[in-house]
Amino acid sequence: MSLIEPGTKAPAFSLKDQNGETHKLSDYAGRSVILYFYPKDDTPGCTQESCEFQASLPAISKQKAAVLGISILDEKSKAKFAKKHGLTFPLLADADHAVAEKYGVWQKKLRYGRSYMGIVRTTYLIGPDGKVSQRWDKVKVDGHVEEVAAALP
Repeated sequence: MSLIEPGTKAPAFSLKDQNGETHKLSDYAGRSVILYFYPKDDTPGCTQESCEFQASLPAISKQKAAVLGISILDEKSKAKFAKKHGLTFPLLADADHAVAEKYGVWQKKLRYGRSYMGIVRTTYLIGPDGKVSQRWDKVKVDGHVEEVAAALP
């Protein structure tokens, strides 16, 4: 599937977080949602991005927005990652990459001449109306969280 274009209704999903609790996009109706897809728990870029979202959480929460991180590893991996780095927002386990596919971020990647499928770091800002209001593709971590927070309504 292709990436979701701004102005389009965000695809529904239901995934478990690091505590085994189920989160549905519909649970956040009426609020902005920062939905960021990251390749893997506890890797340098993913850790930096997640920790920066954690540090920005007080300001983001004042905007009545929620932060949800999604990657393909299971809840156990998410729990270990969250505990190690003090992450308190939901990290959602998309083990079968079905949600990553719905959002178009499950793509062919190339590393050291080897091609494989994986999550391409992408962030969606979903408005209170459930539509994608902005999308950041092939995210570079430095300065990204500030840019996303500044885009909140």
